[in-house]
Amino acid sequence: MQSSDVISINIWQIIISLLNLLILFLILKKFLYKPVKNVLADRQKLIDEHFESAKRAEKEAETAKKSYEEKLAGAEAEAGEILKAANKKAERRSDKIVSSAKLKADDIIRQAQNDARLEKQKAKSDIKHEITEVSTMLTEKILEREIKSADHRDFINSFIEKIGEDND
Repeated sequence: MQSSDVISINIWQIIISLLNLLILFLILKKFLYKPVKNVLADRQKLIDEHFESAKRAEKEAETAKKSYEEKLAGAEAEAGEILKAANKKAERRSDKIVSSAKLKADDIIRQAQNDARLEKQKAKSDIKHEITEVSTMLTEKILEREIKSADHRDFINSFIEKIGEDND
């Protein structure tokens, strides 16, 4: 009859086991489940804060990147403007140098023309004077008499001037 004791169901023992299980569950819930839940919630909160911090850092990095790109574009535009200004300045200086050289060349040409004109007038004057002298000598020899050389020169000069006017 022993076999019936082994298979028998003892209700009190089941109730006590269930009460033990319930008490153990309540104790674990109070002392273990809530603190673990709080620790997990704290960790989740910390993770969320780190995630938000990372998002803010990413946004700041994007803002800094955009700012850097804008500054870089501004610097490139400024460099382009500086180059344009330098080119314009160099072009103005080049034009100024060329115009100055043209003015100097024109002055040199004018001076050379004036010198040539003066030399031509001097040569004409010298030729007139020589012709006058030669004419005076020839006339004296031909006439073999003395005439006033001043009268003779005036006569020859007027004759030469008439010839010069006819040639011009």
